[in-house]
Amino acid sequence: MADSASTSHGGAPPVAHQFATARQQREAANLGMWFFLVQEVLFFGGLFTVYAVYRFRFPEAWAEASRELDVKLGAINTAVLITSSLTMAMAVHGAQLGKRSQQMVSLLLTLALGATFLGIKAIEYHHKWVEHLMPAPGFQFHGASSGPEVGHARLFFACYFVMTGMHALHMVIGFGLLLWLLKNAAAGVYSGAYNTPVENVGLYWHFVDIVWIFLFPLLYLVHPR
Repeated sequence: MADSASTSHGGAPPVAHQFATARQQREAANLGMWFFLVQEVLFFGGLFTVYAVYRFRFPEAWAEASRELDVKLGAINTAVLITSSLTMAMAVHGAQLGKRSQQMVSLLLTLALGATFLGIKAIEYHHKWVEHLMPAPGFQFHGASSGPEVGHARLFFACYFVMTGMHALHMVIGFGLLLWLLKNAAAGVYSGAYNTPVENVGLYWHFVDIVWIFLFPLLYLVHPR
């Protein structure tokens, strides 16, 4: 049963002038989101291809470099993001039912989990900075003695920072979208009749979570510990 406060804007959904019906508008928005996610798959697919080429060329150096990553922090972040997918799904469900309180609580929880993920990732980046494992001048890798192996390990950390950095950027964008949804949810914008933005942001958030589920084993579990 919908919250009484959520019905203040619960009439017919707003329809932009270029659409004939609300259904057409919703289908166009959903199609646009899926097209966007497809190009995101292509973008991350390019990064994964670079990763695969260098990993198979320098397996030993990459296995040693991977040991420098904190598996426990990576595993915690994986659990955090999986939980955030659940809370995001709850927000979508609340919007579909027109329950304002469920929307807002679920969005706040998703925001808190997203902030936790970024905070843990910042701690990891700081550790790599202190240990001189940033792929920049001054890079030091003590897991190998020869020059070529050090260079190969540097390639690993270059991939690590590019891939996790781009993922973190997508998380920050998602954070902004969640704040926008929260503002609208507080105003009672979303209801059973109009909840397309919540659904589409939910798709985006789930996609970002799935990307991390691939990144975690590929970067943190290169070699059995």
